[in-house]
Amino acid sequence: MQKEFKKIIESELASIQEKGLFKEERIINSKQGREITVGKKKYLNFCSNNYLGLSGKKELIAAGKKALEKWGFGLSSVRFICGTLQIHKDLEKRLATFMGYQDAILYSSCFDANTGLFQTLLTDQDAVISDELNHASIIDGIRLAKAERSVYKHSDMADLEEKLKAAAQKRLRMIVTDGVFSMEGDIAKIKEICDLAEKYNALVVMDDSHATGFMGKTGRGTHEYAGVFRRGSGQVGNRIDFITSTFGKALGGASGGFIVSSKENISFLRQRSRNYIFSNSLAPVIASVTAFVIDYIMAHKEPHQALWKNTRQFRKGMQEAGFTVSPMEHPIVPIMLGDATVAKAMAQELFKEGIYVIGFSYPVVPVGKARIRVQLSAAHTQKDIDRAVDAFARIGRKMKIIR
Repeated sequence: MQKEFKKIIESELASIQEKGLFKEERIINSKQGREITVGKKKYLNFCSNNYLGLSGKKELIAAGKKALEKWGFGLSSVRFICGTLQIHKDLEKRLATFMGYQDAILYSSCFDANTGLFQTLLTDQDAVISDELNHASIIDGIRLAKAERSVYKHSDMADLEEKLKAAAQKRLRMIVTDGVFSMEGDIAKIKEICDLAEKYNALVVMDDSHATGFMGKTGRGTHEYAGVFRRGSGQVGNRIDFITSTFGKALGGASGGFIVSSKENISFLRQRSRNYIFSNSLAPVIASVTAFVIDYIMAHKEPHQALWKNTRQFRKGMQEAGFTVSPMEHPIVPIMLGDATVAKAMAQELFKEGIYVIGFSYPVVPVGKARIRVQLSAAHTQKDIDRAVDAFARIGRKMKIIR
């Protein structure tokens, strides 16, 4: 059996290589930041989720050192046994206030939050309706639930309404969407989704991993950007029932995730969510530094402003260079190339120029929709962006992608 298994794996790996889908992992020898070191060479980093440029910031490092001294490295336990520290409760309180909800619950990742949510809330008497481009963690989470599952066409409100009508007799109807779709950089039609939810008496769940900390006027996320958030009003003022998100992107970039909702909803998750009950507590240093980050974001507007300035500059530069760039207002900028081998080759050419980007292909994106996903950071300088645009343009012309 082991020999047969080895043959199957070798065949699958060979197929992945032949199709140009094999994903290399480059070894980084520095802190995360606008500039990183691979081997002995420095590269401008344009493919990190470090939106606010906080990941390697000295203030966060100092806060982490203090947290290690005070709270130690880990707890060797789950929350309900002996794994709940005061810093966990402090962070949950900060999150709830920041996001505009009554309460919050911590998970080891947003992937865990998503896989822990649906199976806890939904039964075989319910229906869950998901956008076709939702993140893999949402898809996997929904698979764990016993509810009837359906998928609506991406951001197609007419199709969503038909799916809601078809689920009219179910005990609960739940609409699930990303706030920002990670491979596209486009923003969900949250207001319209909430309108349909109210019309058909449905719950709304939103994964806001690529928005928490910087989308909206004060950086609360997509719900603020879309106008379905009322600051200081708690759950009563928010039209989204559950928001899941991560600490692994704009909020310092380490790991960990959370869900915000009403006090009753969060209390039920504490009692029944298997991913929460049976997983070790979030590392104290992550909890402590993330609490620091939330305070930092609320006190400092400069990173938020710099991110959007950089995003506008890069989008404008790429359009002027001849690339097709979506009109979305987000620091995720996909450069659509179609063919997986072309995306991989262009990323390799850019790497030679000192620009660190990655080609995305199946199964991360659909077959035939390969791309290079560029992500802007508040840490980038104007010169960094000009250099990246120039490199894209020269290589694009060389590869006959643009004229």
